[in-house]
Formats: sequence, structure tokens, C-alpha cells
Amino acid sequence: MVTALPLDNFTGASAGDEFGAPMPSEGLMLADPAERLRALNACADVVAQNTRLLTDLDAAIGDGDHGTNMSRGFKALKEAAEDLIQAAPGAMLQRAGTILVATVGGASGPLYGSLLMAMGKAAGTAETLDLPLLTEMLSEGVSAVGRRGKASPGEKTLLDVLVPVRDALKQSLAHGARPFDLAHRVADTAEQALEATRPLRATKGRASFLGERSIGHLDPGAASARLLVSALCQLVGEER
Repeated sequence: MVTALPLDNFTGASAGDEFGAPMPSEGLMLADPAERLRALNACADVVAQNTRLLTDLDAAIGDGDHGTNMSRGFKALKEAAEDLIQAAPGAMLQRAGTILVATVGGASGPLYGSLLMAMGKAAGTAETLDLPLLTEMLSEGVSAVGRRGKASPGEKTLLDVLVPVRDALKQSLAHGARPFDLAHRVADTAEQALEATRPLRATKGRASFLGERSIGHLDPGAASARLLVSALCQLVGEER
């Protein structure tokens, strides 16, 4: 089981009060270099802290290198942070995507690289990210991952977390939600979506070679996606 981030530290409205207030018009995050650095460090740190866990998950149904590959890529992002954070969010994400492609091995580098580059392209020259733009960015990123991996939800990949997260953002966009509630809702969605990969049979990547034996294991790509989503949600929850 992937260790849950301390979402209980969030304070604010109860779960039953998650909708009803209009979404504020100000940006959610990445508004200035300091926010961009916090987001980048949060992602790099959660990957570093869970390298062994991701590797163990991948050892069960894959090559056993997902943790070390992801750790190498996010270490490279952290080393390039001072340059990356000077750019607007879109440019930063596109540059970060190229770094992941160059440093993360296996399929994860191209997939996560495609995700960030597509999200960055969708962000354009925006200086901050509000919910409508973030939803559009993630939609573009999810589409890019699907094209790159020739995968769809239900095939035991990182899409099985990213697509529910995108849908949760769309739902929040439609109903209105405060940033705290949005962060909690999205983090909870990512956690549940990861657990939902356990009964799936893998049809992509090395895990597909196991056939029925892949059933009963969490997907390591979905696990890393959940960790990254939860780390960013925690930042949003802490700042509001």
C-alpha cells in the first residue's frame, strides 16, 4: 500500500460542504518563482521518499526500476530548479518534460515527459494557473499520455489515476469548489483510483507479460502519479 500523505492535516469545511461556493478567480498555484520552487521540490521530495516503494511495486509486475528511474528524473529537475522556476508555468513545464524524457528510463520518461510538455503547451504564456486552465492543461496532458502509450483507462497504467483526477477537476469546475475542498477531493480521488488498479489485468508494458498474475498488484505508474498529485494537492491545501 502506498503511504498516504498527511491529508488529515488539512483544515476547513467538512466533506459534506465541498460544493456550493464559487471557485475564486485568482490562480491556484505557480504564480511566482517561490511557488514554482515549492511545487517542484514537493514533487521531487515525494518521489525520493518513496523510491523504494515504487521499485518494490514495479519488481512485482515489471522491471523493478520505476523507483530509481523516477528518482533520477526528479533529482535532475531539482538540480535545474533555479533556472526552471524563472520561466512562466507553461515554459517551465515544457522544459521539465524534456528533462524527464532525457533522464527517466523505460516507458515512464516519455510518458511523464509527454504529460508535462502537453500541459505546458496548453498553459501558453499564462503567469498563474486557475481551475479552468489547469483542467484544460491536464486534459491535454492525459491525451498526450494516451497517444504516447497507445493506452486507455482500465489497462493498469498511470492513466488510471490521471483520468479520474481530470474528471474530478472537471466536476469541481462545473459545480464550484473552494481550493481547500478541491485539493482534498482530488487527492482522495487519486488514492481511490490507485487502489482500483489492484484488480485490473495489465495489458501494457512488461506487466502485460504476466497476464492474470498481474491481478492483485498496484500499478507502479499509477502509484507515482498518485504520489505526485497528492503532493501538489497538499501544497494547495496548506496555502489556502
